[in-house]
Formats: sequence, structure tokens, C-alpha cells
Amino acid sequence: MDLLQGKIKTIYFRYLGAAFGSALIGSIYSIVDMAMVGQYQGPSGTAALAVVAPVWNIIYSLGLLTGIGGGVLFSAARGRGETRREREYFTASLLLTTLLAAVSWVAVALFDTQMLTLFGAERTLLPLAREYLLPIKFAVPLFLFNQMLAAFLRNDNNPGLATAAVLSGGIFNIFGDYVFVFVFDMGIMGAGLATAIGALITCIVLITHFFTRKNTLRLVRPAKTVGKFGQIAVTGLSTFFVDVAMGILTMLFNRQIIRYLGTDALSVYGVLVNISTIVQCCAYSVGQAAQPILSVNYGAGQSRRVSETLRYSLYSVAFFGLAWTALVSAVPNGLIRIFMEPTPQIRQIAPAILRAYGLSFLLLPLNIFSTYYFQSLMRPSISFCLSIARGLALSGALILLLPALAGPDALWLAMPVTEAVVAAAVVLLICRQQKRLEKL
Repeated sequence: MDLLQGKIKTIYFRYLGAAFGSALIGSIYSIVDMAMVGQYQGPSGTAALAVVAPVWNIIYSLGLLTGIGGGVLFSAARGRGETRREREYFTASLLLTTLLAAVSWVAVALFDTQMLTLFGAERTLLPLAREYLLPIKFAVPLFLFNQMLAAFLRNDNNPGLATAAVLSGGIFNIFGDYVFVFVFDMGIMGAGLATAIGALITCIVLITHFFTRKNTLRLVRPAKTVGKFGQIAVTGLSTFFVDVAMGILTMLFNRQIIRYLGTDALSVYGVLVNISTIVQCCAYSVGQAAQPILSVNYGAGQSRRVSETLRYSLYSVAFFGLAWTALVSAVPNGLIRIFMEPTPQIRQIAPAILRAYGLSFLLLPLNIFSTYYFQSLMRPSISFCLSIARGLALSGALILLLPALAGPDALWLAMPVTEAVVAAAVVLLICRQQKRLEKL
């Protein structure tokens, strides 16, 4: 499908379908783990996985850093007709992913106890969290390579295989979780084992792209490799920070919840982390569908096609925002039951928590999509500033201050307020960018 000449609506929704499938199935890893472990271990298992969540955020974000950062530069070079340079960016992205995977592998393997303690694991939760991570330690590099390769397959006009790869691993994870957790009675460790094997299956399917006729990805000796590492990192930094920030915010929430509200509220928050992950995956799918189209057409100076892609993207984020906000508001306890058998205390507190926090889902897809949009148009500084404001500066301050100033329950309003403020800035910046495009 020709990204420079084909009908934008057809291309966009084909890419959205593939990206949405990848994102949704990808989120199954954490969702199924949480559901199975919650049913087997109870609220303590759910809380333990909430503590592990920041580890996932960091691992996935490093894969997105090289995948999205390199993919944007790859497609922009392709739009300009610079074949040699696009291949250099692919090679540099692969090398950088290898380096980051090695560092992550060592960190998780050797410092898991320190990391989990930092992320809020107390004495009762630490053994469960470490048990889950044990099989994951052997598969850490796979998660980075899966994110990076999936991004490049989308940019190499093969989004369907990226979806099939994630689907294959996700389906195994569903059945593997049940077999390892319940049939083999491995508990929380079984969930970790199923996730690790699922990642291996995904990686194997992704690699088959290099043996197909669609493959145009080639390895070359890149000029100024370190400089290209820097370009990839700068371009992908905002997407990287979206996931890292979620890990940081999860850590802050964990600590504040334990301090002000207790372990029952932490169990509910563990469910919220998973729901929020799904909502973020919906937003990622819009950004990942639009990114190759935006980048290659911006590189080719096709401003009308850029604007048309933006329009369909905004329709998509509006749909996802409204749908998830309505769902969380309508059936909060129903969502809780998917992930655990709730105690009477949890059934009592969960609806108010989910409805308050769930207001953030209305604007979350728009704000996350904006980071992909500005990245794709080679405006990484704007993208990064929005990520910092949403993911750390404003949200972190509200998480720390609201419970002290307005009471413990005000903690759940930190993210809705953050998303509203950032969305106002996003709308203004997109309007300004559109005026710039009209002058091209």
C-alpha cells in the first residue's frame, strides 16, 4: 500500500486495525496475568503485580524509544527518497536496542529486590513479586526487541505481521496462564513463565518478516553511529517517557495509597493500572497507525495528507476516550470481578475510586496521541515537553499534594486534573502546527 499516493482513509484504518490488534493483544499479557493471579492468590497477588508494573513500563518504554524514534527517522528518510539513510537508521536502531536490552537484562537479573522495594513492595508483597519476575528475567531482551521490530514492520508496510506476532504470543499467554497457574499449580510464577514464553513466540513470528518479499529492511554500516543513536533517542524520547512516567506514577501512587488508604485501595489500584494500560494501548494504536503515514508524507512535503491523517486520528481518540470513560463509570464492580474475587470492603470502595480516576480516560488518548503526532512531524521538543508535563511534573505534584491538602480520596483526582490541563495545551499546539502546515 502506497503511503504517499494511496487513499488516506483506507490506509489509516487498515493501519489502525493492525495497530489496535497489536496493542490490545499486547495488553493481554498484563491483563491475563492480573486476572489469573488475582483469582489464584487473591488481593495480595493483585497488589504484587501492581508493584511489578513499573518494571514492565521501563522495559516496554526502552523498546518504544528505539522503535518509534528510529521508525520516525526511517520513514522521513524514505519520504525524501534517501534509501541509504533509512537503512542506516534501521541498523542503528537495532544496535541501540541490543545495547539497552543488555543493560536491562543485567539490571532486572541482579537488582530485582532493590527495584521492587523502590516501587513500593512491602515485606508481604516482595516474595510474590520476586516469584513472578523469576521467569521474566530470562526473557527481558525479547520484550525490547518485540517493541522495536513491531514498529519497524509497520513502517516497512507490513502491519499485519506485527499484529499476527503479538496475537500469537498473546493467545499462548492466555492458555499458558491457565495451565501454569492452575493446572500445574505454579501460582504467580506460572503467570510469569507464560508471559516469557509468549514473548519468545512473538519474537519468532516478527523475525519471519525478514524472509518475506515485503521486507525492505537492510543492515548497513551506519555513518556516525553514536550520532544516530542520539537522533533516535531524541526523536523517541517522548514516547519512551510516556511509559517510564507511568512506572514512576505507579510507584508514587503505590506509596501514597499505602500511606493514606491501605492495602485494599492498593488492590483496587492494581486493577486500575491494568485498565489504564488498556486505554493507553488504544491511544498507542492511534499513534502507531498514524506515525508511518504522517512521517513519510511530512518528509515528502505532502501537508494535505498530513492534515487528513490528523483528522481521522482525532476521530479515533475521541471514540476511545468516550467509550472507556462510560464503561468504567457504568460497571466498576464488574471490572473489579474480572481481576479478583473482591472482599466486601473492596466492593464498597471500588466504585468511587474507579469513577473518579476513570474521568482521566476521557482525554488520555488525545494526550498520548499528541506525542506521536509531534514526533512524526519532527517536533520532538514539543512532544517531550507534553510528556514531561503529563507524566511527571504536573501529575507527580498533584499525587503528592492533593491527599495532604484535600484528604486521601482526592488522590484519585490527580490524573483527571492532569489530563484536562495537558489537553488544553495540546489543542492549542495542534492548531498552531496546522497553521504552519498550511504555509508549506
